Amino acid sequence: MEQIIETVRGFEGALVVVPEPGGDFPEIAWGDAFFYYAPDGRMPRSTQPYGTIVTKNYPDDSASDLDPPGRWRVNVHVGRTALPELVGARYDLAAADMVLPHPVYGPLGWICVVNPGERTAGTVVRLLREAHEAARARAARRRS
Repeated sequence: MEQIIETVRGFEGALVVVPEPGGDFPEIAWGDAFFYYAPDGRMPRSTQPYGTIVTKNYPDDSASDLDPPGRWRVNVHVGRTALPELVGARYDLAAADMVLPHPVYGPLGWICVVNPGERTAGTVVRLLREAHEAARARAARRRS
């Protein structure tokens, strides 16, 4: 998990937000990570992150079974058109080290990987880089 966070921090213009106790974020977000394109270093107010890491089940999002120790999930917005080529037709949403549709946001073009490992770590980093570049391009279009 830390390796992915550090990799994203290395992307030009990336902002990684990791809420901690005592901050402005709700307790449920503590320990998770949110990835934004924000070259000014400030969290965008009107933009969703292009990727996240979650370390626990959320209400209405427990299919990945993240509550046992050591389980976490990286989520990446890849777009609706890319989703079918990345995931198969049959899958177990709690399976580790597999590219899967996000249990809640899959129809909106989000994939997820529980505990990325040897099979998926490179793909996860590539998809995060592509999502970052897409967020950068959207920001550039909004500015012009």
